[in-house]
Amino acid sequence: MAFFGLFDYSKPGPGISKDAPKKRGFIEFWEIFFRKFWKLLQVNLLYLVTSIPVVTLGLSNAGITYITRNFTREKPVFLLSDYFAVIKKNWKQALPMGIINTLLTLLIAFDIYFFYLSEGGTAFLMMALVAMFGIFFAFVKYYCYYLMVTFDLSLKQIYKNSLILAFAGLFRNLLLFLLFGVLYVGAGLLLYLYPHFGIPIVLVALFIFPAFRSLLIQFTVFPLIKKHMIDPYYKAHPEQMKDAKRMMNVVVEQEEAEKEQQDPEEEEDLLFHDAGSTEETEPEPKEEKRTLPRQYTEQEMRRLNAKKRSRSSRDEEDDII
Repeated sequence: MAFFGLFDYSKPGPGISKDAPKKRGFIEFWEIFFRKFWKLLQVNLLYLVTSIPVVTLGLSNAGITYITRNFTREKPVFLLSDYFAVIKKNWKQALPMGIINTLLTLLIAFDIYFFYLSEGGTAFLMMALVAMFGIFFAFVKYYCYYLMVTFDLSLKQIYKNSLILAFAGLFRNLLLFLLFGVLYVGAGLLLYLYPHFGIPIVLVALFIFPAFRSLLIQFTVFPLIKKHMIDPYYKAHPEQMKDAKRMMNVVVEQEEAEKEQQDPEEEEDLLFHDAGSTEETEPEPKEEKRTLPRQYTEQEMRRLNAKKRSRSSRDEEDDII
């Protein structure tokens, strides 16, 4: 599908040179977003349909997290089958996690509203503490579904590691929180001040915003997860590093450097070797054709030749006489 040539990915592009400079994160994110725009719309529709019963919100989050995670890692995805396959595989953790996250979020919002209406310095202090806890809980939610669909961890381990990553990536988490906060507040003000215009705009935004939000989260948190979880594990288990990083579509810089330093002659030998053997052998000399009949042995042929010579000598003698 394309509008006046926009978002038309059916035509082959010029390709990317291996010597091209690496794009900055901001540019790379928007390239992925526009390249995957129509697929994001599709997965967003799946998310909305499966999230209608609020109790299944955790299942929907697991599905959309897996799809958008693969988008950010440039891995192939089969939207419908992969979405429900991940839900089927992780539902025992995703379902209770969705319920816990939803109830705890509602409880935090209620406490903030309750202390806001209360009077006194204690109420203000409690509201500030609850709000701070709510912010860090939002940071935790950025990581928990990613860890669920990527690692084999228990529910307790997922929350524990998510909490550690929430502190380790404080700056990037805060940027995400502020960005989403501005969008939420802007949508709320639009609905409150201009409801006739705000309602259609918000409804249209719902068809892309959940997928956009998930894509931005996965794109932002992956470097931190790679640094604090993936790299340390495979440093301790080097035999599993190459295959796992290829599955995650992580570029192994050391392998690329080794390929560049490889001797061209050796590379040519590797690329163009004999499928049956790597050693060159001289061709065997062809066996000379026998001029002797196969039914006679050499001894018999000597006898025959001797008889011929004796006959020829006798004939010569007869002619002389």
